[in-house]
Amino acid sequence: MKNEVVITQNRTQHPTPVLPPTQAPLTSGLVWLMAITCGLVVANIYYNQPLLVEIGRTFQVSDSRVSWVATITQVGYTLGLLFAVPLGDKVERKGLILLLLLCAAACLAGAALAPSFVVLVAASLLIGIFSAVPQLLVPMAASLATDAERGKVVGKVMSGLLIGILLSRTLSGYVGAHFGWRTMFGGGALMMLMLVAILALRLPRNQPSFTGTYSSLMKSLLTLTRDLPTLRRSSLVGACMFGGLTVFWTTLVFFLEGEPYFYKSDVVGFFGVIGACGALAAPLAGKLADKRGSDYALSMGILLALGAYLLLGLTGVYLTGLILGVIILDVGQQVTHISNQSRIFSLIPEARSRLNTVYMTSSFIGGSLGSLAGGFAWAHWQWPGVCATGLLFVVAAFLINRFYGRTES
Repeated sequence: MKNEVVITQNRTQHPTPVLPPTQAPLTSGLVWLMAITCGLVVANIYYNQPLLVEIGRTFQVSDSRVSWVATITQVGYTLGLLFAVPLGDKVERKGLILLLLLCAAACLAGAALAPSFVVLVAASLLIGIFSAVPQLLVPMAASLATDAERGKVVGKVMSGLLIGILLSRTLSGYVGAHFGWRTMFGGGALMMLMLVAILALRLPRNQPSFTGTYSSLMKSLLTLTRDLPTLRRSSLVGACMFGGLTVFWTTLVFFLEGEPYFYKSDVVGFFGVIGACGALAAPLAGKLADKRGSDYALSMGILLALGAYLLLGLTGVYLTGLILGVIILDVGQQVTHISNQSRIFSLIPEARSRLNTVYMTSSFIGGSLGSLAGGFAWAHWQWPGVCATGLLFVVAAFLINRFYGRTES
């Protein structure tokens, strides 16, 4: 690939790498602690989705307006990915992680006590920003692992993150139905404080691998994006696919609490368990990418998502069709996500943290747009509009993956 050669320091302005200090062996218990932490922290940005109807009732706002809580949380997480995660290459990671978790706990408590909708929206933005910890833990796990076990370790940590995304909806739906939505945010704050105490004792210190200024680190993100067409293509595909996913999950609560289902938030949250099947596809996606190539696996994931939205649009009013659609959509999302990461991590190994920052930031920009578009589609066209909007996001991913940047590679 002519534009994807190793880029010189003059062009990328990457900080000069330094050898890390000797690390203690990475134990299985520490790997699972990282995985559980990723799941619990990333859950912060998804608790609100099954609770949107109850939040709307509390503050007497419309469905389209209350969907801003989900959207602004995604925006906050995107800002955290863009501005906080690169600090993992600049400052000691353990201290940064503990600081972010303390801030997340304070903001979750603020959401639980929010006296007005505006305050809740502001707290949701900050919750998103300070919940970017998983994207610090994944490269930290990779740096602590040996070369022989790095892929396995990262896969385990990522599985915790994926399961946390999906099961958070189940937990919040149950808690919201039985104890109220404020209890869920308060419980989230307590979980963050518990994590701080545990990680302070168990998480090893992890010094940064690069010297240089924060400014030069941020500038290198732009240079990498400019010089690597595959990174741009993967980032755009990731944005469209995650946007298509959030179109569905942001509006599902409105669909299930109305005709023909009339379910409460605990049942709505149970759909997160169904969607967790997508997390089980992550190891299979990695094997498929290894065997047939990331492009092949990525194409299969996009086709699954296309099929899922067609199924949801045609049979979503039937429970069987809705459940099958949820499973296929989440499997398609995880296959494309793992395949995309496999593709970009092969570009410049020494810049994987920043490559992941570019990719994940783009994905969550797409997720924020998907939440916004989903709320708009539901307000104007109900379920058919939601399915059509989600399908458009996935079609855009297909076209970008098929045509964008191929002549530059």
